Amino acid sequence: MRLRIMAPVSDQDVVEKQVKEAIQDLYQIMVQTNAYDLTSRPSNQVLEAAFKQLDSQLLKIHNTASHATTLPSIPPELIQYVDNGRNPDIYTREFVELARKGNQLMKGKMDAFSSFRNILANEMGITMPEIRDDVVKVVLATGGKEEVVGREKAEAEGH
Repeated sequence: MRLRIMAPVSDQDVVEKQVKEAIQDLYQIMVQTNAYDLTSRPSNQVLEAAFKQLDSQLLKIHNTASHATTLPSIPPELIQYVDNGRNPDIYTREFVELARKGNQLMKGKMDAFSSFRNILANEMGITMPEIRDDVVKVVLATGGKEEVVGREKAEAEGH
């Protein structure tokens, strides 16, 4: 006797299978609609059964997706993009490009503020030596180095 180890089925796998079944039901409705009244059997009952099957399948998808906890979240913007007939790969490419530009802008701002912090700390250390220790604490807390805090000229020349 062999033991079969089965991988746990995720919510995404279940929903994917249910969507495939719903697509198959839609295909069956298309076939029944095209063959309506062309066959000798009562086609309205077959078409009605196909619609009931689709309704049942869509209800299963809704129930599974509503209670699922591991389904990926799809941004509404992406859904709108695809609904407008555009390629989701292009959306992804544009999103990555915008994120890259935003990151570059943020890095530039961080560098500018860091430079401003260093210049300000240097000047404060030189002009107000009584608060130098506090300035050093602020510089260290914001990612800077103690060396950027200036010392009085006489003290700097003495060391």
